[in-house]
Amino acid sequence: MPNLTIDGQKIEVPAGTTILQAAEKLGIEIPRYCYHPALPVAGNCRICMVEVEKQPKLQIACYTPVAAGMVVKTNSPKVLEARKTVLEFLLVNHPLDCPVCDQAGECKLQDYYMEHGQYDSRLASVKVKKEKKAFSIGPTVMLDQERCILCTRCVRFTDHITQTCEFGVFERGDHSQVDVYPGKELDNKYSGNVVDICPVGALTDKDFRFKCRVWYLDHTRSVCPGCSMGCNIDIDWDKSRPHTQKKERVMRLKPRHNPNVNNYWICDSGRYNYHFIDENRILSPQYLDKLVPWSEAVERIAEILQSTKPERIGVLASAQLTNEDLFVIRKLFKETLKAHVDFKAPERPGDSDDFLIKADKNPNTAGALAILGAQADAQTIVQKARQGELDLLYVFGHDLVKLFGEETVAQIARKVKLFVFQGSNINDTCGYAHLNLPGSVYAEKDGTFTNCQQRVQRIRPAFFPLGDSKGDWEIVSLLAGQLGSPLSYKDSQDVFNDIAKTVAGFAGMSYEKISDQGMVLKK
Repeated sequence: MPNLTIDGQKIEVPAGTTILQAAEKLGIEIPRYCYHPALPVAGNCRICMVEVEKQPKLQIACYTPVAAGMVVKTNSPKVLEARKTVLEFLLVNHPLDCPVCDQAGECKLQDYYMEHGQYDSRLASVKVKKEKKAFSIGPTVMLDQERCILCTRCVRFTDHITQTCEFGVFERGDHSQVDVYPGKELDNKYSGNVVDICPVGALTDKDFRFKCRVWYLDHTRSVCPGCSMGCNIDIDWDKSRPHTQKKERVMRLKPRHNPNVNNYWICDSGRYNYHFIDENRILSPQYLDKLVPWSEAVERIAEILQSTKPERIGVLASAQLTNEDLFVIRKLFKETLKAHVDFKAPERPGDSDDFLIKADKNPNTAGALAILGAQADAQTIVQKARQGELDLLYVFGHDLVKLFGEETVAQIARKVKLFVFQGSNINDTCGYAHLNLPGSVYAEKDGTFTNCQQRVQRIRPAFFPLGDSKGDWEIVSLLAGQLGSPLSYKDSQDVFNDIAKTVAGFAGMSYEKISDQGMVLKK
């Protein structure tokens, strides 16, 4: 392995490593625009140039492989002058849109100018204007050609990652511009990623456009609940300016790098699946048409459970719940009450592809199987309830009306003594349930999901639950206490520690060990 020196620091790296990659290992950041670790190297922005001893010219760090004995300087006067010159060229025709640009605050053109530029403009001629200033190129993305610095990240993304080839570079010289090909639009399942990788404000997201300045945002690490892939995400949220938000707390979702799961990407379905977090929520326990306190709600369930035989209790859990939720459901309903607990609903598989999108639209099917075991699907419980063989039906999150039809659910509501629906959002089933309990959404939970790779991953709460809603395992714990079988969990970490002691696949795991990359279930 070659040994080299970068800014006085010695390092040994594998053959084929580039100077830029070697510098990153030392914690030295070399500016870059066109370079992205998940895309083929283009080497066209030239801002990553460094000085290599015994080389007559500066070398681009993103493309130049290391060699034994190489001595590299990343901040010599020659390098700094080159960076300043590159920035000057990039800004010659760049518009002064910073006050209205969505990228302001996370724009590498701004950042590098403040760090390496700050020169007096020598521009005497008028800036070259593009024919189209800001225009739609598809359902999700806007393009502003005047802001584009021709890094070609978007071109390489659609050529090599999605392989849909919507983008190209047209014209020549200072009239060069990125655009979609004639007759095409950016309409692939991963189109939003081009906004993430654009280093400036040339590509902006219609969903986030003019919504919130990025410096108002807080960021919470989580996992997308849209399918069983479990792509890692950041929830970007803002509670500081409620008068501008239409009562929305979540402003956007962004992919979070995990080389074992989603790399740097997420699909558009996952990216824009966040509005339900603040819309159409169940905010308080409701018995029939009356809002009731938690104490009364729990008492009503406990009263029925205490007088009901196990075979007349039906519980339909959900693979949308966390491992912690499912484990507490198991503890109370399966182990203590000996009730029949299922989680599989007969849902039609959704769309899928060979990249990230999975047909199973639940984030925790693998976790439900590991914790609750392989069960028959909800048909069994629903059929029993419909035939009057159950006194209590407890449903977590499933919209039975959508799955089985209104007539079936109406019949269930007439047959059982108590029909409980526990979930975060109002659906058609709520209108038939006798008792509705407000659960929290994933963005309000601390816990774990297990994806289709059997990888256990953390989700974290961005903010407190809306209204009187509670975490699902907390609600079940309240019920356990009311039944005289209290569960002594203080928080979700306590629950997970018990899972690790009890469920074989989770043995040896902890929140600390799972961290940001996750851990695979033991076989």
